[in-house]
Amino acid sequence: MEKRTLIIYTVITLMGFIFAVMSGYSQEDVINVEDSAFEKKMRPAVPFLHDKHNETAGIDECNTCHHVYEDGKENEYDSSEDQECSECHTINKGDNSMSLVKIYHLQCKGCHQKKKAGPIMCSECHPR
Repeated sequence: MEKRTLIIYTVITLMGFIFAVMSGYSQEDVINVEDSAFEKKMRPAVPFLHDKHNETAGIDECNTCHHVYEDGKENEYDSSEDQECSECHTINKGDNSMSLVKIYHLQCKGCHQKKKAGPIMCSECHPR
């Protein structure tokens, strides 16, 4: 093999290796939006690119989505990001709370409809 050809193959191989390694580091973690309260799921959990979504939507505060209510009023200084939604909301409508399914859809789909951006159909969020 000619020296020039060997150098070209070496450079291409190194570029491929560097690209493969770097793409692994640049991928965002996919979060599955799910809750342990859903024992029997009609559709699979929603795969979600959290950071990319928030950047695109211009969401800076965690409590925009991860809200906390105290005595029926939203506490704008607290966030519930370390909790499952089912810690406050139940599968069926309970005392002073909406059903778990309804709040998930209202939180995501409601915002998408309001901003006229993002998925609103079942299959756009829940892959089969």
